[in-house]
Amino acid sequence: MGFGYKSILTLFLQALFFVSLSIQKARTEQVYINVSSVRSRELASGCNLFQGKWVVDSSYPLYESSNCPFVDPEFDCQKHGRPDRDYLKYSWKPDSCDLPRFDGVDFLRRWSGKKIMFVGDSLSLNQWQSLSCMVHASVPNAKTSYARKDLLSSVTFEDYGVTLYLYHTTFLVDIVGESVGRVLILDSIQGGKSWNGMDVLIFNTWHWWTHKGKSQPWDYVQDGSSLMKDMNRLVAFEKGLTTWARWVDENIDPSKTKVFFQGISPTHYQGKEWKSGSKNCKGEQIPLAGSTYPAGQPPAVSVVSRVLSTIKKPVYLLDITTLSQLRKDAHPSAYGEGSGNDCSHWCLPGLPDTWNQLLYAALVL
Repeated sequence: MGFGYKSILTLFLQALFFVSLSIQKARTEQVYINVSSVRSRELASGCNLFQGKWVVDSSYPLYESSNCPFVDPEFDCQKHGRPDRDYLKYSWKPDSCDLPRFDGVDFLRRWSGKKIMFVGDSLSLNQWQSLSCMVHASVPNAKTSYARKDLLSSVTFEDYGVTLYLYHTTFLVDIVGESVGRVLILDSIQGGKSWNGMDVLIFNTWHWWTHKGKSQPWDYVQDGSSLMKDMNRLVAFEKGLTTWARWVDENIDPSKTKVFFQGISPTHYQGKEWKSGSKNCKGEQIPLAGSTYPAGQPPAVSVVSRVLSTIKKPVYLLDITTLSQLRKDAHPSAYGEGSGNDCSHWCLPGLPDTWNQLLYAALVL
């Protein structure tokens, strides 16, 4: 039986409706294109920004510490007498693609009127100061305002309305004072109230989870209703990070906020890890050659991977662990303010500048 005029018209209108619905769905999905999909496209195109090697680059560093008003003394290695400068002359070269060179003016224009916040411990401080210096070097005469407080600090480039925030938290989850002492609560994030309203969030935590003895900033750890003197630190880390993941899912609108997790930053206190006669990072002046670290990745990397795989909202992993492991030469060592040998933090200028180049690449690709 053939179709009449009305039947054909009905089919046409139905087809038009479904086409319209598909277009609307595509538009909605485009709003939610996120940094995770950027990472997926990188890998699908054969571009892994985090697999590569360090190469000598005479155009580096991107700034001089003496010209940046935001560098803390503990990161200013040149000011504190480091005799060599070769560590400043390395750039990261991915094997399969090019890492965009940081352009501070472009960064400011793209993020005009936006708020970018680093959330974490002193390694977040390291990275926040690095990005502030990188941007400042591009617009040295721009008007800036600078504030440092216990938990919340900021640098604002007022001509562009861009503010770089730092929220200091060692564990992401809470430490509270109770009658028994300081309690690390693995399922509580009250600090998250200060993270709302940001356009970009870059989270970091790990190093303090390993601290014991006098350097441990808590007396008890609380897991649900259980209060205990200690627990396996990797287990505690995973529980705390899972609480953070739940916060992301409950609080982040991907159409308004891009979320990054800064991969595990390594230490170089054990020279045997890179099969060296050196005891630690002290005296090291060149990176490791190649693209793999002899000791492999720290176990915390697997924890991060597991937790990120459970998050429903998009989170981009800045997978900086291996490329940072290769930079045994890039720590302050004895050339920072204070005594001791710092193989945890990084000189500025230095490695955190590359972390921020990777952040920039993720935001502009």
